[in-house]
Amino acid sequence: MKIYTGRGDEGMTDLRNMDRVSKASARIEAYGTVDEVNAILGSVRPTGYDDIDDQLQQAQNHLHIVQADFANPQPDEDDPVVRSEHVDTVEDWIDAWEEELDPLEDFILPGGSEQGSTIHHARAVCRRAERRAVAFASEEASVNDTAIVYLNRLSDVLFTVARVVNKREGVREENPTY
Repeated sequence: MKIYTGRGDEGMTDLRNMDRVSKASARIEAYGTVDEVNAILGSVRPTGYDDIDDQLQQAQNHLHIVQADFANPQPDEDDPVVRSEHVDTVEDWIDAWEEELDPLEDFILPGGSEQGSTIHHARAVCRRAERRAVAFASEEASVNDTAIVYLNRLSDVLFTVARVVNKREGVREENPTY
């Protein structure tokens, strides 16, 4: 398979059903931003913690499903789509990680160890991906709302995992001053 085709040289791209759309469309912005989250997660692995790395790898696979879902305006029964089970999995991760942490009582500044900071960065980009998906959903009816919920929960788990990594690294959380 060739990496370049020249089909996108005029600012258009193909959706999964081969419809041509502008690379500046809300749909492309949404799944392009999901791709950014995925790339950041790839840059943080390995964290040095197998349990975290396993979940980040699963999240990266989930993000590919989100992208496929957003790229397909009319999915067939066999096409990859985000399902409630994906959301349930991420919620289970959050619940398990929170057992390792002290309760959150104030806002915290994103940062900490190198891995913790990178996961916070991924969280912030995930929130942007969610905003892009909401914008896309406001323009088109063919959006899987569960994929948007998934991005919301994924940003929550990334926040929680960043806190876990920083705690394991012995980095104290800092609160903002107002």
